[in-house]
Amino acid sequence: MGSVNSRGHKAEAQVVMMGLDSAGKTTILYKLKGHQLVETLPTIGFNVEPLETPGHMSLILWDVGGQTQLRATWKDYLEGTDILVYVLDSTDESRLPEAVAELTEVLEDPNVARVPFLVLANKQESPGALPLLEIRSRLGLERFPDHCWELRGCSALTGQGLPEVLQSLQSLLKSRPSSRATFVAW
Repeated sequence: MGSVNSRGHKAEAQVVMMGLDSAGKTTILYKLKGHQLVETLPTIGFNVEPLETPGHMSLILWDVGGQTQLRATWKDYLEGTDILVYVLDSTDESRLPEAVAELTEVLEDPNVARVPFLVLANKQESPGALPLLEIRSRLGLERFPDHCWELRGCSALTGQGLPEVLQSLQSLLKSRPSSRATFVAW
């Protein structure tokens, strides 16, 4: 898909954003692009948008639909991925095991071996949202020692935490060859 090795030119990285349906992926994408809150429909297939990080790194962000019938195609988007972003709905505790199982399957794909990933615990502004420490415990991300990862809380609705997402993406790109984990509190 792309390359982060630029030799004096602006780097371009391929970022694939996945997660269960209704987690807020498309809303996050357009909020990161600077749009006001937009009404979204379930993504059938994918959305692709260019994005600039504060460090002037160009990203091509693939927002892949999360409905059950579309998840079988997720593997088709993984080849050439520089960073994986996985979005969780922090208010949907009943579907958290399903989200964890899907993330685990994606991370076990050979196309994302050693690819850094960012988990976004979306909808943190909601009163019923699970706290990040609880989400971290249930995700068990330490099971993936070959991946550099971060967990961040955010709100696609209010935009809180999203400026830091761009910084995390830039940081994860720089750390790709090494393996480490970062937990960022809400």
